[in-house]
Amino acid sequence: MLDEMIKQYSDTYIQGQGLHIGMHKETIQLVKRHNESHFHRILHLSTNLICFAILSSYFILGNEELFILNSWIQEFLYNLSDTIKAFSILLVTDLWIGFHSTHGWELMIGSIYNDFGLAQNDQIISGLVFTFPVILDTIVKYWIFHF
Repeated sequence: MLDEMIKQYSDTYIQGQGLHIGMHKETIQLVKRHNESHFHRILHLSTNLICFAILSSYFILGNEELFILNSWIQEFLYNLSDTIKAFSILLVTDLWIGFHSTHGWELMIGSIYNDFGLAQNDQIISGLVFTFPVILDTIVKYWIFHF
């Protein structure tokens, strides 16, 4: 089909056989790039689905190990003083949410986009940078005051 299109417009647009071959090679390279990017998107999605399936099966089938880990963490947290607990909660939430680090949020959201094989959209990333930390902070504060 590409050859037919080139032949139709060869009289008006193409001067010589060398340009015809160059256009054909360039078109083939563009098609290969498109196919590779599409393949990588499918590969990223399938890898994420496989990881989710493995973690879900471990969570469902590994209840005994999770029970031991949960009891160890609870014992560790109950032995801490209230001052250390409050300081740790504030420190972890400020470091984890980090309102002051918009560049860090842009990098993190951009890497998640790349991991899922999506093209980065600056408007969506900016919207997520402004809203996601606020929502996350609200959830963490609700969790703290609820318990």
